[in-house]
Amino acid sequence: MSSFKDLLPSRQGWIHELARAEIHPDAERVLQLNRSFDPQQLVEESTIDFLTELKESFTESARVLNAYSEGGARFQEIKVYSVAQTPADFMVFRNQVKLVISNAAHGVIQIALAQHVRGTLAVDGQIQSKDQTLVAPGLSQSQDLLAQVGPFRDVFWTFQGEKVTPEQVSKFYFTEFARITRDQRRSRAGNQVLIDQIKALLQEKGLDL
Repeated sequence: MSSFKDLLPSRQGWIHELARAEIHPDAERVLQLNRSFDPQQLVEESTIDFLTELKESFTESARVLNAYSEGGARFQEIKVYSVAQTPADFMVFRNQVKLVISNAAHGVIQIALAQHVRGTLAVDGQIQSKDQTLVAPGLSQSQDLLAQVGPFRDVFWTFQGEKVTPEQVSKFYFTEFARITRDQRRSRAGNQVLIDQIKALLQEKGLDL
């Protein structure tokens, strides 16, 4: 359980504004500076916080995954970039495919693939063709996280009506992105290469084939 000192700065701002209002009550009343209780501002701050936590999680996941690539020799590394001229938008990139995560509108975090790919994100609502490729309507139906303000002015994020956390979202989408952008390398050795890969994977888990 996080303590007060572990909260992001934007989540501590209310107490500082409240203290300033105590010191200058008349000025605060005239200028209406105490906006930390404004639902619109709360959502805006929560959006930046959520995106920031998502990016940090994606970046850490990419760092760990890329450590196994041996500098790109074993597989293409996943890159995470900030989107210029935005407070916290970012994108994930590999093999000419982008996963863009952005604040598309007030209270909306949009997650969308920016290119035609072999597979599709395994989330309800996506449209697939017979060969399992993502078709144009699927791209237009991007997946959105929606902010909701609770009874005590707490902001939480939902997907299809269910409350979600940055950890849940980043784990799911990072896994799906890695899966659909994975190199489909084929070898003349065929089945022998597959057997060798299975053996190596089992050995890493302490098992033998």
